[in-house]
Amino acid sequence: MTSPLSFLLALEFPPIENIVEWPAFLFEGTPFAFNKIALGYIFATVATLALFMIAGRRRALVPRGVQNVAEASVDFIQKGIIEQAIGHGGNPFAPFLTAMFFFVFFNNILEVVPGWQMPGNARMAMPMMLGLLITVLFIVVGVRSQGLGGYLKNSLFPPGLPKALYFLVTPIEFISTFLVRPFSLMVRLFANMLAGHILLITFAVLAAALWVASWQAIFLPLPFVMLVGLTGFEIMVAFLQAYIITILAAVFIGGALHPEH
Repeated sequence: MTSPLSFLLALEFPPIENIVEWPAFLFEGTPFAFNKIALGYIFATVATLALFMIAGRRRALVPRGVQNVAEASVDFIQKGIIEQAIGHGGNPFAPFLTAMFFFVFFNNILEVVPGWQMPGNARMAMPMMLGLLITVLFIVVGVRSQGLGGYLKNSLFPPGLPKALYFLVTPIEFISTFLVRPFSLMVRLFANMLAGHILLITFAVLAAALWVASWQAIFLPLPFVMLVGLTGFEIMVAFLQAYIITILAAVFIGGALHPEH
């Protein structure tokens, strides 16, 4: 039985397998299967492009509306992330870091959209792709700025250590820089968004079940209040996870660009 509460808030509990695998609604059974997650990626891409296209088309001396949001966001990323984490030479990376921030945020915020309620980053594919993309980018930046030999030397042979320790330190640095970094970027984003998704589902189903069981309705406010609170918390997490992956990308780029730091 569908409760009024679950109908109004789009809190229908999906089949358990849909927590990790949403069924395709186009091209099912083919390599081009298209599901709700893929549609969310398209939405995040279009929303990111639209934000800056609209802001750029309606430029005014005193920004307002979409332009104000876009300019404030760019200023925040420029001053709060790029200048702090990369420093000199960081401006060329502003478009990439800004676009990534909004792409991740729009994917995350789908978690709290009624009727959608599934963040694309709760699936491992996109966080993995972002982790690999950031890794390839900072390696390319390091090789271009230091040369291949210089980059490998600065990455794998930290200065100031006794040479006898390099046999131990160098493998650790290799694993840390080229394997752990992309893995940690992937897991941090994926795990946080999946955990939030499961929490919201849990309290949504509990609130709906108590609504249906009228004799237990006196307990309804507790899970409902928790659900509202967690929804607000997930909005904050959506922003925070976008910020974290962006600043980590900037830190890695800055380290490759300025090895002396």
